[in-house]
Amino acid sequence: MRAQKIVKGIVINGDSENPLQNVSVSIKDNEIAVLTDLNGAFTLNNIPNGRQFVVVSLEGYEMQNFPVQMSGEIIDLGIIMMYEDLSEDQDLSTITLTDDELNDDTSAADNISGLLQASRDVYLRTAAFEWGGSFYRIRGVDSENGKVLINGVEMNKLYNGRPQWSNWGGLNDVLRNQEFSNGLTPSNYTFGGVLGSTNISTRASEYSEGTRISYAASNRSYVNRITGTYTSGLMEKGWAVAVSGSRRSGNEGYVDGTFYDANSIFASLEKVFNDKHSLNLTLIAAENERGKNSPNTQEVYDLKDIKYNPYWGYQNGKMRNSRVRSIYEPIIMLNHYWNVSENTEISSNFSYQFGKMGNSRINNNGARLVDGIPIGGGSNPDPTYYQKLPSYALGNGTGNEYELLQQFLNDGQLDWDEMIRQNLSGTESTNSKYILYEDRTDSKQLTANVIVSSELNDNITLNGKVQYMQVKSENFANVLDLLGGSGFLDVDTFGATQEQKQSDLRNPNRIVTEGDRFAYNYDFNSDIYNAFLQVQFKYNKFDFYLAGDVSRTTHQREGLYQNGSFADTSFGKSEKLDFTNFGAKAGFTYKISGRHLLDFNGGYLTKAPTLRNSFSNPRENNDVVLDITSEKVMAFDASYILRSPIIQAKLTGYYTGISDATEISFFFADGVGGDSSAFVQEVLTGVDKQHFGVEIGLEAQVTPTIKLRGAANIGQYTYNNNPNIYLTSDAGFALMPTTSYLKDYKVASGPQKSYSFGFEYRDPDYWWIGATANYLDETYVDIAPLKRTENYALDSDGQQFADYDPEIARELLAQEQFDNYVVVNAVGGKSWKIGDYYVGFFASINNILNHKYKSGGFEQGRNANYRTDKADADLDTPVFGNKYWYGRGTTYFMNVYIRF
Repeated sequence: MRAQKIVKGIVINGDSENPLQNVSVSIKDNEIAVLTDLNGAFTLNNIPNGRQFVVVSLEGYEMQNFPVQMSGEIIDLGIIMMYEDLSEDQDLSTITLTDDELNDDTSAADNISGLLQASRDVYLRTAAFEWGGSFYRIRGVDSENGKVLINGVEMNKLYNGRPQWSNWGGLNDVLRNQEFSNGLTPSNYTFGGVLGSTNISTRASEYSEGTRISYAASNRSYVNRITGTYTSGLMEKGWAVAVSGSRRSGNEGYVDGTFYDANSIFASLEKVFNDKHSLNLTLIAAENERGKNSPNTQEVYDLKDIKYNPYWGYQNGKMRNSRVRSIYEPIIMLNHYWNVSENTEISSNFSYQFGKMGNSRINNNGARLVDGIPIGGGSNPDPTYYQKLPSYALGNGTGNEYELLQQFLNDGQLDWDEMIRQNLSGTESTNSKYILYEDRTDSKQLTANVIVSSELNDNITLNGKVQYMQVKSENFANVLDLLGGSGFLDVDTFGATQEQKQSDLRNPNRIVTEGDRFAYNYDFNSDIYNAFLQVQFKYNKFDFYLAGDVSRTTHQREGLYQNGSFADTSFGKSEKLDFTNFGAKAGFTYKISGRHLLDFNGGYLTKAPTLRNSFSNPRENNDVVLDITSEKVMAFDASYILRSPIIQAKLTGYYTGISDATEISFFFADGVGGDSSAFVQEVLTGVDKQHFGVEIGLEAQVTPTIKLRGAANIGQYTYNNNPNIYLTSDAGFALMPTTSYLKDYKVASGPQKSYSFGFEYRDPDYWWIGATANYLDETYVDIAPLKRTENYALDSDGQQFADYDPEIARELLAQEQFDNYVVVNAVGGKSWKIGDYYVGFFASINNILNHKYKSGGFEQGRNANYRTDKADADLDTPVFGNKYWYGRGTTYFMNVYIRF
């Protein structure tokens, strides 16, 4: 008998020196492959003669390549140490959008990187790491369509449906244990959404033993970051501990005036009682405060630059930002794990999250009582307020455009000292004209669930979950700084009558001071019950699954102030909104061979409206959105997957249809009903959207050290109907429900076509470099629905404007498409072992060519009719032109760490 050619070895974790199970060990350009066993051991049989490459790979670790010359019968590679992949050590806030780039009221752009951190899919990783800074959205949908869980507990916020990544920001070291389910594919923990789900495990016993200290420097969001982490592994007597802490700080990020101040702590304690029972306690407390930056018109960017930010100014010589976002919502979690049998596991999970979130701004509506009547108020202090810009002077012929131009060029920042001076200059009272306040939300969320996973036999797995969630949030305006005054008169000077001026008729003309609530004060209360059941079948040629979900959601507002403009509908409890929803999905994978697979997924689900989209104007009244109903989502995708020793590729076609969506916006409008002007609430209901396209991901290991990567998305995201629209206002008028003609307009969801090509070189001596070129195209401005109604063409008498020209109107209402652009990024890293210490370095440079590009924007809804819109557009520089965000220019991120 001819002797076998064998390669064997043992794979261990280079830090803990514990064996690694399920590591892939293969022969390059050959189908010979095995997985390591419980002891980390492997044996490759029937190896061809000659020079071969043994490839050792495990997700989250650096790939190892060993050249061998097969001439004898057995080659023993001995102990093979695997080290964490440094390319994974990128901070969430530096590789994609950060919250300080987002405007909560006007943009639906979302952070996508966290959802994709756990995936090795080439396309998804490209979307996160390369396209994230361009407001890119997977398949053009918001992040509320993906679920984020910690230990099986859903973290998406009920207010807007989105995960709040700041709640655990800076804790990357201890959030690496993630399970990602792409799209509608099965998850063991949740039904999920059309964007999939990520479950983060914080079980202390699952962390490898060791200590890690790292320092990072960047010019993106924060400037400095220091992190320390200690994990004990499973110790004697069944205890395990994991603790981590980080601080991120900076006086100014890439954009002017955007300071960053964040502290995060993490602690996980687990007691393993025996083979069946384990109890884990987790604490996550991430405090984050940062200065925001604004979208601006092109006029402002042309006069300044893309780093300009009008939200800040100097106070006593110190930079101060007026728009500060502060979040502190600690999470306490208790998880019990029960191995009922060899094939069945049950986890019982309890979570309590509480804390506060605030967004500050200046109120210049301060009044003083004169003979019992509130009068006064200050001018708008915003340096980009339209009446302070040269375009306004040119358009209105005031003749002071040069003066305004020079003033803006030479300064153009908030004047804190002037606001204080005016507050101190009053003679009739010392009430403040200007104050700094925050829109504040204090929330308490209790979640409890039970998750069951059982292997019924070798082919069938059953997953189930029941969950209850209760949320109460207090929403109010909070005085932060009186700016020198002694108090603030809590009235709205724009109210038409003395009654309408009152924020709370039960406490008229109230004087508030720092720390007091004012303007609005109400609670949201919500309860959610849901159950999820899933069956997975796995066979030699076919895998398939069926899953279902049912839920009941209730929302209720309770007003604590009796608003003067809505005396009958603002105080007390609203009607209780009650929604019953369901979801169903199925899919299968056909394995043509070990290298070629076909994958299909489809699903239909309904979603209760979020709190944000349930009440038309919750700050002032209990009014529920008219004809409110659950949102419907239908989605399917089909993929061809290639897995060869050289090429990993995936081609996916997808479709997502969304119907009966609701969108609410708040803005000041001119030309409503012909000539009316007011701050309005715009409610869009029955919105249908259609998203379809093709995703491509390709990775080729052309040599043992060089890898090529490519990815693309060719999508089309459009409004698919003409939804209903209506306006409400406290100025005494409303636009009754009518039609907004949005069909075939593009959904503003970042680039709808994106392409990426890059390479990576990994040297056997543990250093690596990579670079990627990205081409992004078809990004559209977010349109103003009010301008696409019959109101646009009608005069105050209800008749069409005499000078209305349909061709000109068509041009005015054409959706702006941004220029395409190219962004080139580079990364690199190196690691060393020095005695018992491991040292690593990682660096990235984004947008090397310093290309300036618009990453997002929106139409201002102020010019609500043809006449005002045309008059503004006819100016050389429109006063109310579109507002934009620009992507960052050249930025860097560097990180160095030591492990022992």
